[in-house]
Amino acid sequence: MNPLVLDAILAIAHHLAVFSLVAVLVAEFAVSAGTLDIARLRQLGRLDAAYGALAGLVLVAGGLRVAFGAKGWSFYAGNPIFWAKLGTFALVGLLSIVPTVRLIRWRRAGTLPDAAAVRSLRGWMHAQLVLLVLIPVLAVLMTRGIGA
Repeated sequence: MNPLVLDAILAIAHHLAVFSLVAVLVAEFAVSAGTLDIARLRQLGRLDAAYGALAGLVLVAGGLRVAFGAKGWSFYAGNPIFWAKLGTFALVGLLSIVPTVRLIRWRRAGTLPDAAAVRSLRGWMHAQLVLLVLIPVLAVLMTRGIGA
């Protein structure tokens, strides 16, 4: 396969996975607004599972892009902006653990959270959304060779 075509396919896959991940997190944030009932709690669980799967897909597509894309590993390895981008994504992943665990606990227990618990859950989601904004900023800086 032509290396430029492969690079384009990997970039498209990576970007679609990232945009989908953000869309699912925004959907989770919207669904969690207000009082939760059992149906919305189940919906949040499905969205959260999709969010986790998409995070894995982002990592796989990004890893393939780093390994087989046009720029190659050497472009990324020495760039601190790349590592900041990866670290930010990891931090978002760590922040996502709390909502995931809470949603699983609530669903398994068959209990509905009170308003304070929902506000807290949304706070964790909001923090993820704020940090996700940094990732494309870092990506633009990185692809322009800044930090190399």
